[in-house]
Amino acid sequence: MSSPYDQEIEDLLALYRKQRTEAVETRRRISEMTGTATAPRQTVKATVSAQGEVTAIDFPTGAYHRMAPKELSEALLSTIRQARANALEAVAEVGSHGLPAGVRLTDLIEGRVDATELLAEEPAMPDEVREYIARGRPDVRRGAGR
Repeated sequence: MSSPYDQEIEDLLALYRKQRTEAVETRRRISEMTGTATAPRQTVKATVSAQGEVTAIDFPTGAYHRMAPKELSEALLSTIRQARANALEAVAEVGSHGLPAGVRLTDLIEGRVDATELLAEEPAMPDEVREYIARGRPDVRRGAGR
């Protein structure tokens, strides 16, 4: 015999699983994001991952040949900083929705928090509720709890 709570429990579990799947998908999308920037005069182009790692540096033109080492260094650094800012901006758009309380977006971005650790495979619940879900309504003595 089913109870009036069966559907509510199923609905809550379905919602929990959906939220967990969305969190894992968001983390996957974040890990694939990059930011790119190009220096003035097209001297250098940099690509940076969402975690801030430089993944590519290109020199689209030969303009860097005419630059002093210090000027080239400054162009590289400022372009990398801009590419990193672009990556963070892209991530912020995706990652700001639905974060649990106390979780900072930067922790997710920098890989210090794993989405699968934020939401356990199974939700926390009292043993009685877990037993009810596993076996149906628990054995209750006649008249107890009424």
